[in-house]
Amino acid sequence: MIEINLVPDVKQELIRAKRVQTVVITGAVFVGIAAIAIVILLALYLFGVQTVRSNLADSAINDKSKQLSNVSDLANTLTIQNQLTKLTELHNGKNIDSRFFDLLVAVNPEAPNNVTFSTTRIDADTKTIRLEGQAANGYTAADVLKKTILGTTISYKDSTGTKSVALTKGVSTSDLSYGEDSSGKKVLRFTLSFVYDDTFFARSSEAATILRPDRQNATDSFLHLPESLFSDRATADSTGGN
Repeated sequence: MIEINLVPDVKQELIRAKRVQTVVITGAVFVGIAAIAIVILLALYLFGVQTVRSNLADSAINDKSKQLSNVSDLANTLTIQNQLTKLTELHNGKNIDSRFFDLLVAVNPEAPNNVTFSTTRIDADTKTIRLEGQAANGYTAADVLKKTILGTTISYKDSTGTKSVALTKGVSTSDLSYGEDSSGKKVLRFTLSFVYDDTFFARSSEAATILRPDRQNATDSFLHLPESLFSDRATADSTGGN
């Protein structure tokens, strides 16, 4: 059987083009309908669901506000709660002042240049330590004490590892004069003061260790406070010696 195609090629191309056009238009219509549906759903969510949620939130806020307004001494309650939240911060900011006693032991020179302290003060605001004491070995002992303080370092650990810093960068000496101690012995009275590195007393400085110039570990786990470390202040020398 023989078929003869009487439709020209141009006509066939036109028919195929119209079919493609129909498919494209139909797809565009469906995409447009879907887009319109999405827009409508978003509008319903925005102006419906969100409005409802906003109204519910406002209602809850109003209810809580009414409950709080009925609480007596509300201002005091809020103040106490705020202070409670800062307890941890305040605790971490406190200094460990007990390390000061380890420091006194560490810097006191060995005999015969050892000294006794009559008054010790720590000024946390200016980070200054003031030591008033007396030495039987006179100016030599006072000078050895000063150099020992200058050579003392602090080793400690923090979040970044082990570190070491100098206890102070300078020591001032004042009120040097001779006097008599409680036993009537002639001694040199002196006052030393210096600004300490605040990492020494900081709670964040873990495992703080005091190292004298001879690298001796002078923490409380190794040494105890000797009774000879403190004594009454020597009286002024009546002879007027300096």
